[in-house]
Amino acid sequence: MRIVIGYPVKPHHLKQIAAAAPDAKIVDAGQQRIPEEILRADVFCGHAKERPVPWDEVVAQGRLRWIQSSAAGLDHCLTPSVIRSDITVTSASGLFADQVAEQTLALLLGLLRSLPMFFRASLQREFIRRPTRDLHHATVGIVGFGGNGRRLAEVLAPFKTRILATDAFPIHKPSHVAELWPADRLDDLLVMSDIVILCVPLNRWTKGMIATPQLARMKPGATLINVARGPVVVEADLVAALHSGHLAGAGVDVTEIEPLPAASPLWELPNVIITPHVGAQAVRRENDVTDFFCENLRRYLAARPLVNLVDKELGFPHPDHAWIMQRRKTD
Repeated sequence: MRIVIGYPVKPHHLKQIAAAAPDAKIVDAGQQRIPEEILRADVFCGHAKERPVPWDEVVAQGRLRWIQSSAAGLDHCLTPSVIRSDITVTSASGLFADQVAEQTLALLLGLLRSLPMFFRASLQREFIRRPTRDLHHATVGIVGFGGNGRRLAEVLAPFKTRILATDAFPIHKPSHVAELWPADRLDDLLVMSDIVILCVPLNRWTKGMIATPQLARMKPGATLINVARGPVVVEADLVAALHSGHLAGAGVDVTEIEPLPAASPLWELPNVIITPHVGAQAVRRENDVTDFFCENLRRYLAARPLVNLVDKELGFPHPDHAWIMQRRKTD
């Protein structure tokens, strides 16, 4: 068996993977060699970012049996041909939920406490004051209640918030969440929330799901946070809602085009905080990915159920297969 690794690894990571699969050939493809090496892979663990992968060719030759994504999002590999194939796909959903929660809090609290304005004033050595807004006692709507959404709810609950959530699988509702609704109740969530946080995967149902009609349903003065994928939001419509003053602000870790073009009007808006898709960055990221991959690799070799087994049409794991739920069972 040939295992191709396509995320940053050090020698000790490769030794750890080799120990989990002693009879396998382990190939560190880095980023640059993924398109070539994946054609000779039985198993691929990684996330191609720099060069396109010939997925149609990979599927046609029929050798690759399993993709373990090193990211939670799967838009990098779930092409139509992969979706139709019998290739098993697992994700890193929930693996970086702590980091995404921290990033969300940074964006959200920065906006609510008017930090962009205060930072600009400090650069001019101006001491100004203005009223700020509160997270405490706000109604927070979480769109997408997978690993990241569930961890966010845990983090936000101590702020005495009322938490609403929607998900394709509205099951396993925690006690600190007031309502967990099916995805088709998005409009209800938008109307009732002071803060809306997007945590959905990118798929054919979620692409462009937040556009002018949905933004118009949000409360005047509401705040939107996107830590999902950029194309979930129609960016021009978001800009219009911010320009008009209907939305008080937006925090985006992801944008329709990445890197965000210099000409994008988002850069000019004073009520927007932009971060460069760093929500899942972590000091231990490579260690955590390797630990997770090795656990799933041992399961794969033993023909046991894999964690984070993805429904390829939906682009995310069913909650009963998800790492976040497996972790709860052992806590």
